[in-house]
Amino acid sequence: MSSAVLLLLATLLAAGAAAPKGRAAHGAKALLLISFDGFRWDYDLDVDTPHLDRMALDGVKAKYITPPMLTMTSPSHFTTITGRWVEDHEVVHNMMFNATTNQKVPHKETMRRSEWWDNGVLPLWITAQKQGLKAGSFYYPGGGATYGGRAVDRAVVEEGGGPPDDNETEWRQNVDTVLSWFSEEDFRLVTLYYGEPDNVGHMRGPDHPDRKVIVAQIDRTLGYLREQMERRGLSERLNVIVTSDHGMTTVKKRPLVDEIVLNKYLNLIKLASFEILDYGGFGILTPRPGKEAQVVEALAMAPNLTVYTKENMPQSFHLARSRRLPPVVVMADLGFNLNSRFIVYVNKGDHGFHNGEMDMKMIFRAFGPDFKRNFVSEPFDSVHIYPLMCRLLGIRAEPNNGSLELTADMLVGAGEDRRGALARGPALAVIRRVCSVRQEDGEGARRPPWAWHSSSSTP
Repeated sequence: MSSAVLLLLATLLAAGAAAPKGRAAHGAKALLLISFDGFRWDYDLDVDTPHLDRMALDGVKAKYITPPMLTMTSPSHFTTITGRWVEDHEVVHNMMFNATTNQKVPHKETMRRSEWWDNGVLPLWITAQKQGLKAGSFYYPGGGATYGGRAVDRAVVEEGGGPPDDNETEWRQNVDTVLSWFSEEDFRLVTLYYGEPDNVGHMRGPDHPDRKVIVAQIDRTLGYLREQMERRGLSERLNVIVTSDHGMTTVKKRPLVDEIVLNKYLNLIKLASFEILDYGGFGILTPRPGKEAQVVEALAMAPNLTVYTKENMPQSFHLARSRRLPPVVVMADLGFNLNSRFIVYVNKGDHGFHNGEMDMKMIFRAFGPDFKRNFVSEPFDSVHIYPLMCRLLGIRAEPNNGSLELTADMLVGAGEDRRGALARGPALAVIRRVCSVRQEDGEGARRPPWAWHSSSSTP
């Protein structure tokens, strides 16, 4: 090898090693994160989905991924965009609430309420912007809030009472909008959210033919996305992740089962000062002073549910350290609803159940210049998407609970010498174990809540 070539290599390596901390790595590609709410891991198995099939051949498909506890829209989406468990980011429900004042704010009305989202944990949009990248959000939960007084560069917020979520023409317009941000305005990170197939899953149930219709529409939308990426010249500079927030299961109703009515087992007015119970299979309540033991004992008599306090909650839930979560949590068995005083629940499908249930698992696909082709990933927890996104963007991560080791094999160049990764700068100087990782059921890493992992830390 000539001395000139050696000098050039040495210069490039030195430049990579000297890349300034806190700035995005030069040459990293842009990233589009798309979430289809309630897209269960197996929804494409009984529908003709040529574009999803092609995406798996051209990129990465996980067998399934596991949402956090809680398997709800806002908590799960915020875990994905922060890499933190729910007990740390504190978005503990779809509804914004105040257990002291009994304030309850419906889901879509929380989208601009920064006091619900901004709890000291920075989402990826803000981290990227602090390191010189332009970031945007289109309908993604949390995108309309401010964090430490800083807003997402561009945020389109889904308002309550808007048009139906299943308008295919509008879906394509949304694709055109976000792709124009990349091709015309040099955005580097955009998150795009769709409310389906969650709506159909709730209204009709996961086994209804309408669910198959909406999955086929999702598939066509992804085909349109790829066509427009090619037309705009984005295929070689845009990585795309397609995922969800939770799955869906069929609700069990009379006369097939005896539905749960909690007031049969305890007097809620006398024993509880705050409650959110008529919200599917997950409930929370605050006992009146001195009544916690009585409340727990009474709820334990009810069938088809489990009652938890923060003291006896499994560590794998990653909920017990939350300051915002009320003292008592009630989780119904799969498919059962929690009714407080009488049965008013009309949904035919629901989520919010234990994240270990297969019906709560969700989809993961990825393609683009940094992803391998025709690669099938083992299951992992959605919390690990965050360090993967930081790696793709070439930015330094905030403290998080994820680990790149669970997703690194899906990237082009995985398995190269560690020094080679370091020489290429912060984009690849990403893997460091802060604590030992224990595998549970092959579904990713569980770690103590105090053991943060920064995916950009060097050895």
